[in-house]
Amino acid sequence: MGKSQKKKSMRRHNPMRVPDSHLPKGLASASSTSTKNEAILPIIQKMEGPDASDRKWACVAVSNLIQNDSSTRRLLQGKNVVGALITRLTDSEDEVVLEAMGALRNLCIDGGYDICAEMYNKNILTVLKTFIPKISNILSQYLEAPKTAPANAQRLVYDFADNVITTLWCLSETSNKALNAINSINLIPFLMSFLASRNKLSIAPVLAAAQCLYVLTDDNDSASVSLKSNAEYISCLLSIAQSPNQPANGKSKDINDHRLITLRVLSSGILRNISPLPQPSAASIVDIDKDITLPLLQPVISSVKLPEIASRAQQLVDGLIEKMSLKNTPKSDHKSSSEVELEQLEANLRTVQLALEILTGVCATLPDPSAGIEGETEIEDEDEDMADDDEVIDETNIEDSGHNNYSANPTVLPSLVPSLLSLIQPTSLSFPPLATSSIHPPTTTALSAIHISAMECLNNIFLSLATSPSPTVSADAEGGRKVWNEVWASLGVVGTELGLGQERRKEMWEIGVGVLWGLALVWKGTLSATEEQIQVLIRYCDGASDEITKVKCIGALECLAQYPHSITSNQVIANYLLTLLPTPSSPSPADVESLIQAVSALIDIYSDETLPYDINFRQGDMLQTLVASVENVRKAVKRIDRKKPGGKDLRRRGEEIRDNLVAFIQYRRNLGLQN
Repeated sequence: MGKSQKKKSMRRHNPMRVPDSHLPKGLASASSTSTKNEAILPIIQKMEGPDASDRKWACVAVSNLIQNDSSTRRLLQGKNVVGALITRLTDSEDEVVLEAMGALRNLCIDGGYDICAEMYNKNILTVLKTFIPKISNILSQYLEAPKTAPANAQRLVYDFADNVITTLWCLSETSNKALNAINSINLIPFLMSFLASRNKLSIAPVLAAAQCLYVLTDDNDSASVSLKSNAEYISCLLSIAQSPNQPANGKSKDINDHRLITLRVLSSGILRNISPLPQPSAASIVDIDKDITLPLLQPVISSVKLPEIASRAQQLVDGLIEKMSLKNTPKSDHKSSSEVELEQLEANLRTVQLALEILTGVCATLPDPSAGIEGETEIEDEDEDMADDDEVIDETNIEDSGHNNYSANPTVLPSLVPSLLSLIQPTSLSFPPLATSSIHPPTTTALSAIHISAMECLNNIFLSLATSPSPTVSADAEGGRKVWNEVWASLGVVGTELGLGQERRKEMWEIGVGVLWGLALVWKGTLSATEEQIQVLIRYCDGASDEITKVKCIGALECLAQYPHSITSNQVIANYLLTLLPTPSSPSPADVESLIQAVSALIDIYSDETLPYDINFRQGDMLQTLVASVENVRKAVKRIDRKKPGGKDLRRRGEEIRDNLVAFIQYRRNLGLQN
């Protein structure tokens, strides 16, 4: 039987760096929280004025005003700053064009999707396309004869190219339309020219080119085919990924410059994106994950100390606030040493997050249809059970990275777990306070992205292990208990107080529940939960707004109910699952997917009448409750629309569980007659 997987949504490699989601919609809330209202109109006016120096000043002022300030950014958007800056890209003065491009790049990075979508809709790509050949020509001149190149060649190659390339990779994630438009530009040769000349250039544009390549080759055949069809490109990427940290342009004395590590990480990510490499070639015999990805990325994620970084960032921000209050003067264009260090800390965090993002793919393995989840019920047909388990995990739990053909080695994956457990533990700066912004949004968004990516890795590891069990891992009950406690410790700090600006906390819970299900599957029968943990899962299931999360909660509860020595916990869970069943007079309070999971769970829990907790089934008269639910379960399954996305598979699974329910009832009735 083939595997099916829901189409993944477009991955955002560029999450909003300075979120504004804590603000209510509209300009009024932004105006009430911004301290720079009066500066905005003069900036817009000067940007459109006749004096080139004023226009340049206005472009620079935009970058300064929006720095870590989502309220002012929103106000500027309301004054059409995006349209004004795009107009300045065709200014007659090069300096104005350079500063306008820098401001647009900063808006992309800080503002994320909404601003990128606005830029695309205002036709920024038409202008950006004209810059590519100009930059390429200047780059060629600069590399061949630096001394005879135009006076502004270095700035064009370094700053301007960095800004153009970064804007393009941000735009590529805006929509499929934007991605297709960027594909038509054929950027691959342009971007690879920077990587090929990395030893003669500053690291910044090389890094921007690598980041753009990484994004463009993620689940994008057009870019991937263009890249992998050129042996020199693959050789270049392999050379970067496998080589020690070489100083760029001979200027960096620190071979541990974190940007060089980032370049290697990006190169390994690009190679994963375009795998498998074409045969026959020397590169095709390289096992990207085993020989490159894991050896490179595991040290990256194991060496970082998030509490120390958060503490240092807090000290630096406190110092900046104190200096500003003492001076009481406008912010200077020149970055202080504290601001530079904050940027370095953020860059280090982004590298860790990038490594985790790539490792998410390494850890993701789709279930093998020939091997079902442990603990099938005796009465169920093996083929049905395997299809059932394959369907649930395939569609609702594996955090898809686009590399589902890789069969990760279960003996390797657990070695990542200690580092991942460390990285899911929140710090004091990991999430913004309720109803307000973080004291330093870039650090907070980077930290929360790390926690979420690490949780995704754990999710994929344990669901992979549940599908392809490792006897050594399953036998380590104490290890399972420690991981379980660490995940709960993380979620406990994340908290359940959600609302405006707290989307990342919600994401942590949604993925965390999947990790709990995976753990419960791997150590089913040996892992117990506290009464409080069970109640939290029940409440979270009731409050969840999407079916996938509800199914995860029910799946976790199902496994926890099968701990043989906790009769009370079994009873609490079973009673909750029974509330999700329909009665002869009323339909199920749950949607059909949750209902199917609940019915399947009850069958699985009580498939072995010899277990101690089976007394709950008998004394609770659960058989009669199941009998009473059969007719409305049938109706619920019959109402599943096969034409809707995923409907055909859900209908098939619903029919299997419906038939299993009837067989289970008959099985238990026969037991009663025998007794």
